[in-house]
Amino acid sequence: MTETRFWLIRHAIVAENERGKIYGTMDVELCPHSLAAQRPMYAALARRLPRPATWLASPLSRTQRTAAAIFRAGYPEQPLTIEPGLIELDFGEWQGLAHEAVPDRLTLPAHAFWLIGGEERPPGGESMADGIRRLGATMERLAAAHPGEDVVAVSHGGAIRAAVAHALGIRADNALHLSIENISLTRLDHTPRGWRVACVNELPGV
Repeated sequence: MTETRFWLIRHAIVAENERGKIYGTMDVELCPHSLAAQRPMYAALARRLPRPATWLASPLSRTQRTAAAIFRAGYPEQPLTIEPGLIELDFGEWQGLAHEAVPDRLTLPAHAFWLIGGEERPPGGESMADGIRRLGATMERLAAAHPGEDVVAVSHGGAIRAAVAHALGIRADNALHLSIENISLTRLDHTPRGWRVACVNELPGV
């Protein structure tokens, strides 16, 4: 069995009018001003990523537009495969709510660094614990499908936290202590001995 290297990138900053609400699996626009202002960071990321590589993105357009921004910044344009397993956590009936509306709906204590605790499952949605199980299965499947490859995957903050939690074998509340910023890079390596975390939340050009 050979090593597979996953280069996980969180999508670009979303439009200002979307940031105050829980958008989860909703399809929302990116912020055009941030895309322009952060072009040097995209160029640094384009230089940092491996060539050749297999490119994946979640079904949501913000990840696909982020990949396109990296290509425009200097990475040779690649075929982009849509991978449903990389989608953001689903907040169910809470999607579209303002952040301020969430505390009154909780059944468990909120987390210090997120609106809800790791085991809280919004009605019709996923908890972080659910997300870890889903992303764990996705990462194992992708590792088996791409042995020995470099895989660049443009995904989401919650999904990347869940993938790191799977690699480290940590619980959902611990995963919520991880900071995953927009257009940051996280690398997970699947090796014959198991998962290894090479970097988390690396900001390009910083």
